[in-house]
Amino acid sequence: MAAWRAANAAEVGYHAYLQWLLDEQLGAAALAAGGERRVGVVNDLAVGVDPGGYDAWATQDQLAPGVTVGAPPDLLGPQGQDWGLPAFVPRRLASSGYEPFARMLRTGMAHAGGLRLDHVMGLFRLYWIPRGASPSEGTYVRYPADDLLGVLALESRRAGALVVGEDLGTVEAGVRRRLAAERVLSYRLVWFERERGGRRRAGRYPKLALAAVTTHDLPTAAGWLRGDDLRELAAIGVVTAAELPARSEALRREREELCGLLEAEGVLPSGQRGAGEVVAALYAFLARTPSMLVAATLEDAVLAPRRPNIPGTVDERPNWRIPLPVLLEDLWELPSFRRLVEATKRG
Repeated sequence: MAAWRAANAAEVGYHAYLQWLLDEQLGAAALAAGGERRVGVVNDLAVGVDPGGYDAWATQDQLAPGVTVGAPPDLLGPQGQDWGLPAFVPRRLASSGYEPFARMLRTGMAHAGGLRLDHVMGLFRLYWIPRGASPSEGTYVRYPADDLLGVLALESRRAGALVVGEDLGTVEAGVRRRLAAERVLSYRLVWFERERGGRRRAGRYPKLALAAVTTHDLPTAAGWLRGDDLRELAAIGVVTAAELPARSEALRREREELCGLLEAEGVLPSGQRGAGEVVAALYAFLARTPSMLVAATLEDAVLAPRRPNIPGTVDERPNWRIPLPVLLEDLWELPSFRRLVEATKRG
């Protein structure tokens, strides 16, 4: 390594320069976004690291060889998911004093008023998949949650940053209660929030939460309301032809149920079912919740029909490469964008 570095000093210096620029620009963005009563920038920490990247190379003695992490089959990914990320061996991580985990948190909280932890259930257990096996053939491995939550609290206090735990998907019983006790914000989506008797009313959302309509892995609001998302799932084979009629009928019922909730909350005029009106009403609804944070997506603001990613697909569609239908500089010219902003402000 020393010989390679000496022989490629210009390339090493160039990449160090890029990292310096990124850090400088993130700091400037955080300064512009911050201020009194503002969280500012909220960074995102993935559930794992690139197996070919620096972190995996530097901590290779603490990673489990021959396994990757993912998720078992569920409603979001009926075939299960293999994320291709390496897993820390719990005992080895503990013997290091959790330094790799603390370092990742410290870096993620740099210049940030908050940090979103992807798949926060990984603090309790991770789904390991042996190399060559299918995601349905994996198993859960326990992690020292007490210690990891302690490190998380320490780094959060040091950085003065709040923490949002992405607790969607297969959530083990008791995890949300424990996270709430540790003052980690939950992640609550309109799509999923239900209680006895139907969809959850705005006033019943928890305060310690980030409330949102959707995520990058789920349908956009317009795509769900118009049926574009379901048609795409059928076109690429995620939903079979035999399943399509039942799924279409279920979508129709859910759409009417959701619009009924928005009417009952007084944010959607009776009988209005246009995508633009319903999307604005959804964000007015979110703004009425007691949740500490509300997230709006650019896809919803421009009424985009396609979600950024469909879990479990690779070559079937251009995941993560779907551009918005408008330039960022022209966002404010869109009536749908202005309507969403105003609806959120009124709430």
